[in-house]
Amino acid sequence: MAEFTFHHGGVSVPSLDQAIDWYGRVLGFEVERRFFIEAAQADTAMVRKGGLRFELFEVAGAAPLPEDRRHPPADLKTHGNKHLAFKVDDIDAFLAEMETKGVDIAFVVKEAFGRGCFIRDCAGNLIEFVEEPDD
Repeated sequence: MAEFTFHHGGVSVPSLDQAIDWYGRVLGFEVERRFFIEAAQADTAMVRKGGLRFELFEVAGAAPLPEDRRHPPADLKTHGNKHLAFKVDDIDAFLAEMETKGVDIAFVVKEAFGRGCFIRDCAGNLIEFVEEPDD
């Protein structure tokens, strides 16, 4: 089987500049590079935090994220990509930090099977953060 590693996730946003600001201010990503994708007519930025990358796309006239895609349980009822998830050491500390930054917290899970949360970026895209259980 061919070897591969994770490279990036991509999200469409209404404003590239606002998304760059949000991903930087809220999650600590920095712009790696900006470019234009002619075939998609997309102003694009690759933002990076360590080995993690997000590709942000702004396309004029793109449709806004449908309301049912903004809530994790409802989003699962539509086929397709759902979200990316990142590990945090302490979900309660992470949630407290997100609250101080005024982040839109979409959904919190604190169950026997696991603890985590979903936040919405400035365009409503879901991003999950999980705390792995102690072994």
